[in-house]
Amino acid sequence: MPRFKKASDIRVGVVGYGGFFSMGQLHLSQIQKIGMLPVAVADLDAERLAVAQAQFPGIETYQSLETMLTKSHANLIFVVTPHNTHAKLALTCLRAGRHVVCEKPMAITTAECDRMIETARRKRLLLSTFHNRHWDGCILQAVKTIRSGAIGQIFRVRAYAGDFDKPGTWWRSSKSISGGVSYDWGVHTLEQGLQLIDSDIVEVSGFDHRGYWAAKSPWKHDSNEDEASAVVRFRNGAWLSMTISELDSHPSPHWFEITGTEGTYLYDHATWQMVKTTGVRTVTTKGKNPGENTLWHRYYENLRDHLVKGKPLIITAEWARRPIHILDLAGRSARKGAAIKAKYK
Repeated sequence: MPRFKKASDIRVGVVGYGGFFSMGQLHLSQIQKIGMLPVAVADLDAERLAVAQAQFPGIETYQSLETMLTKSHANLIFVVTPHNTHAKLALTCLRAGRHVVCEKPMAITTAECDRMIETARRKRLLLSTFHNRHWDGCILQAVKTIRSGAIGQIFRVRAYAGDFDKPGTWWRSSKSISGGVSYDWGVHTLEQGLQLIDSDIVEVSGFDHRGYWAAKSPWKHDSNEDEASAVVRFRNGAWLSMTISELDSHPSPHWFEITGTEGTYLYDHATWQMVKTTGVRTVTTKGKNPGENTLWHRYYENLRDHLVKGKPLIITAEWARRPIHILDLAGRSARKGAAIKAKYK
């Protein structure tokens, strides 16, 4: 893949400048801080384009991606749109010769990821996904502890995020648009779990419950599952189980529980604790995690250094495909009622 001579040669466009989470503004602000240039924004909403112009004076604005690709000189496009549009928009950008970063999730299905990866490879272009929580303080602390051997060899990881919460009117509550209840926090959760278990994926089992909230949701039959679980078996014998729930009246206080041969490590965003039993007594140590989002800038720095200096890309398209492949298989498994072998490791 051809490299840029300097960071300012990387001209960034954003497709989708929606107000929720302000991710378009975040991306352009962060790339500007490290020397890349914000040059263009595309959005269907004229009001959001006006906001972009106010926040980045002089930036070009367009009401369609196609027009932006034709008229602007943006050579790296951030796709910040609903989940079910990621593949289509990314493929449009790649076919137009632009590097692409998708908001997570990369796409909804394995097949979509495959088409995106093949197109990027053929065009010799960068394709990545903004997995910002790869750099959350909680997972960085967990990985450091696990790699030190503090709890021995990991054989089980349990991950959970849930509450009792009726689906809202926004698109993230729509199955066809969002991908399902697991495609928001679940993608972050699986990406962190994959950092903890360094082994190939063998098979995935999926389970879900649906229908309770559908009757009360504006999305009706297109509402997300009430709860979904995935169990991933790895080549080294370890397994990861993840549950994402909107139907749990007694949610777990911990996001991750990592069990090894010599202890258990638990963490949420703010805190961690390690429990070790010698057979005679149990010792529990506790602490606070580093800041949740203080190191997200590392994603952008790695992106810049990959494009300018040729440094290895951390969040490759193949890495970003792994959690999508798990969720895809889990959904198919839930419908089939049996585990499904993994195509990708």
